[in-house]
Amino acid sequence: MNTPPLLTDRAALMRQRARAARAPELFLHEDAADELYERLQEVNRTFTSPAVITAFPEPWRKILPDAKFVADSDLLDLEAGAHDLVVHAMCLHWANDPVGQMVQAARALEPDGLFLAVMFGGQTLNELRAALAQAEASITGGLSPRVLPMGEIRDLGALLGRAGFALPVADAVTRKVTYETPLRLLSDLRAMGETNALTTRSRHFTRRDVMSESLRIYSESYREPDGRMRATFEMVWLTGWKPHPKQQKPLRPGSAAKRLADALGTMEIPTGDKPGH
Repeated sequence: MNTPPLLTDRAALMRQRARAARAPELFLHEDAADELYERLQEVNRTFTSPAVITAFPEPWRKILPDAKFVADSDLLDLEAGAHDLVVHAMCLHWANDPVGQMVQAARALEPDGLFLAVMFGGQTLNELRAALAQAEASITGGLSPRVLPMGEIRDLGALLGRAGFALPVADAVTRKVTYETPLRLLSDLRAMGETNALTTRSRHFTRRDVMSESLRIYSESYREPDGRMRATFEMVWLTGWKPHPKQQKPLRPGSAAKRLADALGTMEIPTGDKPGH
């Protein structure tokens, strides 16, 4: 049986990140790092041995200066049970085995340790995807994989349970960035190390007529009232805890001591009945 190709060409991704590191554009990492700080403030815990998995450490070092920083390689350089906090920062969307990355993070946590991940979600760059697809389909009659397929929040949240985390939570923060031209967006993506590193990508340059048409479609379809072009970035946050015997556990169904209707001060309507009958 043929083994399907891996999603990400890691060698290509490493080349793109190395090129981006010469003059990185990390405003989304900085935004996510600020969000991480806010989330950690809401946790009634002082973390003394954090670890951060990231390709670009600097924005995260400002939030967790004493953390151990490791690359998002297939085998994470983390010692079992050595950390009370593990953050997977803005690179899980490139993982060929995201559950494997989470399992390794869980192994690195001490009991009741916290795992936090932030990654691009499925709504990211929906404008660029649509413009490229429409242009290529109209000119060549086909489609090439050009933008990384990113997971939807429900599917990503389910991975936490598969990796063995307790109390899993997934939520998303959407950021809208505007550009003077779509070309400026493409320039930023290169400086982020987020250009096409798919294993199934075309090895040829995009045809000039396809690129010109996609830029035209983008400019006409996604222009904001001020004349700038919008780009959407969905930041999906995943939170889970390493299981521990004394950890808070969800109530089993039917175990509530009070009815929801009583708590809300409203009238309960049995299933299938209609109000007033």
